[in-house]
Amino acid sequence: MTGFDITGWGMSVPERIVTSAELAERFGVDEHWVVSRCGIRERRAVNPGQTTASLAVEAGRRALDKAGLTGADIAHLIVATATPEQPSPATSAFVHHELGISGSAHDVNSECAGFVYGLVSAMALIAIDPRPILLIGSDTHTLTANPADRDLSILVGDGAGAVVLQPGAENRVKAWNLGADGACTGSLKVLAGGSRMPTTQETLDAGLHYAQINGNEIYLNAVRYTVRTVRETLESAKVDAADIDHVVPHQANIRIINSILSHTGLRPEALITNLQKYGNTASASIPIALTEALEEGRIKAGDKVLLAGFGAGMTWGSILMEWGGVAA
Repeated sequence: MTGFDITGWGMSVPERIVTSAELAERFGVDEHWVVSRCGIRERRAVNPGQTTASLAVEAGRRALDKAGLTGADIAHLIVATATPEQPSPATSAFVHHELGISGSAHDVNSECAGFVYGLVSAMALIAIDPRPILLIGSDTHTLTANPADRDLSILVGDGAGAVVLQPGAENRVKAWNLGADGACTGSLKVLAGGSRMPTTQETLDAGLHYAQINGNEIYLNAVRYTVRTVRETLESAKVDAADIDHVVPHQANIRIINSILSHTGLRPEALITNLQKYGNTASASIPIALTEALEEGRIKAGDKVLLAGFGAGMTWGSILMEWGGVAA
């Protein structure tokens, strides 16, 4: 299999900050209660005119600049999102146009596991077509959260993160694992707006275009399935959890993250998290955290880097890489 190196990375978050103090006042609770439940002190929210695609374009452009490439050099664009620009065409089409991509474009919707799914897809694609790939995770879940829904509103934030993959001589991926359980579709859902329940005035009046969450189910399944995928990836790679240098999980909720670390034996000091600043940015959370870690110089050549995500559906995935020497 053709290897690859990640040669560029970038991120984009809106300027507007929504603090936990603001949300605590809105919902009539204490700020400490919000922070203790999710570990989030502030999150970013789009302003009018900002969209999933506009954030993706900015993050993608920064990743291209870092890699020293332009859109004309990209053979394939993959955009992971669960909050598309519109039902049709794909969000990647809008990004493709703005960045001047020369090659193909498609979306991946595996909810918050989307970036890991996209990375595994990119890995397979570059093996059969060894040319540069731009992978972007972008979501605007503040637009899908009912303003009256406390449980979701304290979690979600908006943002985008991107990486550029270029063919390399070595296979940096030591192991990967993807999975899904379609019996769990009810734990986090947006009921209206698709073919099963087209949008009508009645669905709008009932608020069925907003996301609905069963927090207890999400928590239990997120821990269960992320622990499973991490264990299976480490077992396939024949690597002990204690030997992982950096773990970049989906930035969903600090209690979920800590539980995953506890059940897998991953070292707390290996954790890369920025949850407290950005909240749950869904498909964007892993590439945003990865970008910041790279810019801070935390990840060095030869480091073992584990990415692990989970999302509605349920979906989950993990990938273990040995960093290829491209540094900030």
